[in-house]
Amino acid sequence: MTERTLGDWLAYLEQLHPSAIDMGLERSQQVLHRLGIARPAPRVITVTGTNGKGSTCAFVASLLQAQGLKVGVYSSPHLIRYNERVQVQGVEASDSQLCEAFAVVEAARGDISLTYFEMGTLAAFWLFEQAKLDAVVLEIGLGGRLDAVNLIDADISLVTSIGVDHSDWLGDTRESVAFEKAGIFREGRPALCGDLDPPAPLLERVKELQCPFSLRGREFDLALTDNAWHWRGRDAQGQLVELHDLPLLDLPMENAALALQAYLLLDLPWQPEIIREALSATRITGRLDRREINWHGKPLKLLLDVGHNPHAAHFLAQRLAQRPVVGKRLAVFGLLSDKDIDGVVSELTTGVQDWAVAPLPTPRSRPAQELQAALLKHGAQVSVYDTIAQALEGQCAHATADDEILLFGSFFSVAEGLEWLARHAQEDVANGFAG
Repeated sequence: MTERTLGDWLAYLEQLHPSAIDMGLERSQQVLHRLGIARPAPRVITVTGTNGKGSTCAFVASLLQAQGLKVGVYSSPHLIRYNERVQVQGVEASDSQLCEAFAVVEAARGDISLTYFEMGTLAAFWLFEQAKLDAVVLEIGLGGRLDAVNLIDADISLVTSIGVDHSDWLGDTRESVAFEKAGIFREGRPALCGDLDPPAPLLERVKELQCPFSLRGREFDLALTDNAWHWRGRDAQGQLVELHDLPLLDLPMENAALALQAYLLLDLPWQPEIIREALSATRITGRLDRREINWHGKPLKLLLDVGHNPHAAHFLAQRLAQRPVVGKRLAVFGLLSDKDIDGVVSELTTGVQDWAVAPLPTPRSRPAQELQAALLKHGAQVSVYDTIAQALEGQCAHATADDEILLFGSFFSVAEGLEWLARHAQEDVANGFAG
C-alpha cells in the first residue's frame, strides 16, 4: 500500500467525523491517554481570546526563544499550508513529520471518532513531545473550555480579549463567551486577561479556582506616546517591574503587554535589552502585515490583516488612524457568511475611501453583492469582482505610490492575497520588474 501524503491525510481527516466541529473533550482525552502524553513540554502556556491570540502567542514564543529555550507553537487556522500550524523554533513541521504524527494518532484512536481539528491537535502534541522542548505555546482554536487544546493543563493561561464571535458555539453575549474562555484556567495557577472589562463569569471562575490573577489596567498595563510605549507589571511576589521607551510595534502592543506579563511570571531572566529585541523582531504573516510591492514597475504599499469581526475591525481602524497615508486607502474585502458584516464595515468606512469586494473561495463565503449592499448603506464607493485576486489587481491598477491597499476580512482573503503575491513576484522576475 502506498503511504499517504500530507494531502491524502488532510483529505482523510476532513471526512473522518460526521461534523467539522464537535465540542467536547472526552473522545480526545481517551486518545491522549492511549498516546501516553501527559505534557508536551515542561512549560505550557495556553492562549485564548476573541482576537489577538496569534500575535500574543508569537510574542510569548519570541520572548522564550530569546532566552535560549526550545519552543513549540501550535496555532490555527493556517493561511497557505497546514504545516504553519505546528512550529518548533519558528520552523514549520515537515510533511513527513506531520504524516508520521497522523499515523501514530490514527493507530491510537482505534474506533474513537475524532474531528479534523482534534486529530491535528493530538498530532501536534505528539510531535512536541518527540522534539524534547522546553516550552510550548498553545493557541485555542475555538472558545476554550471544550477545545481540544484544553486537554493539557497550562502553567499559565491567557485570555487576550472577549467579544462576540462564533455565537453558534459560544453564545451571543460577552458573558457566555467569557465563561467558555475561562475554561482554560487551572486551580491555583496564574490566569491573565488583556481585556480591560472582563465579564463576571471570567472573574467568578478566577475566584472559584483561586488563580493568581493579572488583569490589564490593574496588575499590568501599557502607555503609548508618539514615538514609544511603556510597560509596567507585577511579578509573582507583587513587586512592580517597568520597561520604558520600548520601540513602537506594528503588531498590537496590547498583546505584547499581555505576553510580557506572562513572561514575567515564568521566573526567567529579566534582561530589558534582550526583551526589547525579541518584541521588535516578532512578525506574523497576515496580521498588520505591511508589504512593499512592485506592480509592473509601480511601487505600491499593501497591508494584510485577517481581522474578520467587529472587535478586530475596531482595532484595525485605530491602527489605520495612527498611521495616516498621503493618498487614499483602497480596500480589498471578503467575509464569511456567519460574520457581522455591518459591525465590521461600520468601523472602517471612514478610514477607507475605495472598496473592492469579492467572494471567498469557500462555500461559507458571503456573496459579494451582500458586501456591496452593506457598504453602499454607509455611502461607500464599491466595485465588485469575481475573486479576491481580481479585486487586488483592480486596486493595484487604480493605486498610486501615495496610496495604501488594505486586504482584509478573513483568513481566506489574506491566503488568496498571499498566493497572488507569490505568483506576481514570479511574473515580475520573469518580466524584469523585480526590485
